[in-house]
Amino acid sequence: MVSDSNTAEIFGNAGAKVFATPLLVALMEQAAIDAIRPCLLPGEGSVGTKIEMSHLAATPVGMVVTAKAELVEVAGKKMVFSVTASDSREVVGTCRHERFLVGDMAAFLAKVAAKRQISC
Repeated sequence: MVSDSNTAEIFGNAGAKVFATPLLVALMEQAAIDAIRPCLLPGEGSVGTKIEMSHLAATPVGMVVTAKAELVEVAGKKMVFSVTASDSREVVGTCRHERFLVGDMAAFLAKVAAKRQISC
């Protein structure tokens, strides 16, 4: 639900008590993650690499925004989703989102942790 804590106003747009674009992007990405979660094997995961999004309409405080993702292309480890977000009145956003399958999330996360250890 859109509340004062997730509006454009918290990003510095004074008076804009509407669902913030960065949070719409996050909602749409989460829809893609949720769409493939049941298909992943133990230890697998995915990472987002690209999102092309259009925020088409404002959603005021008090309304609910939902997102639905459809897997539209698979090329090796790359997955492409078409995502639509709506409130109870209209479509508020659309996007094309790319994710890559990570076969071993533990190894991926270890590599990320090691990157933090490197100092110049």
